[in-house]
Amino acid sequence: MAEAEPEVNPKAYPLAGANLTSHILDLCQQASNYKQLRKGANEATKTLNRGQAELIVLAADGEPLEILLHLPLLCEDKNVPYVFVRSKQALGRACNLSRGVIACSVTSNEGSQLAPQIEKVRNEIEKLLI
Repeated sequence: MAEAEPEVNPKAYPLAGANLTSHILDLCQQASNYKQLRKGANEATKTLNRGQAELIVLAADGEPLEILLHLPLLCEDKNVPYVFVRSKQALGRACNLSRGVIACSVTSNEGSQLAPQIEKVRNEIEKLLI
């Protein structure tokens, strides 16, 4: 493993690899442009409770990590895929913000152009869980 990568909290599972992370961040950026992105742990929780979430992206370097560990449980209840990326800074940039984002939710939208990309990323995340 490269020395540059910080140790990731073992509770941050499943953690996306470099390739999947770039797909996920790309999807977040597009979702943000299509107004299909909710940023922050509270907003992500709301979309899950309302049944609008397609997938949840969490940052593994959120401090303390426990502030977003209710989300994986909710995701499992609602059958929504979730995944951790290493960096909240990278996630923030993908959400078109200048600051870190510890969680975001890609929301569903009828007739969205993002549907095939969301589906592809969901399948990749499910492969991680096997």
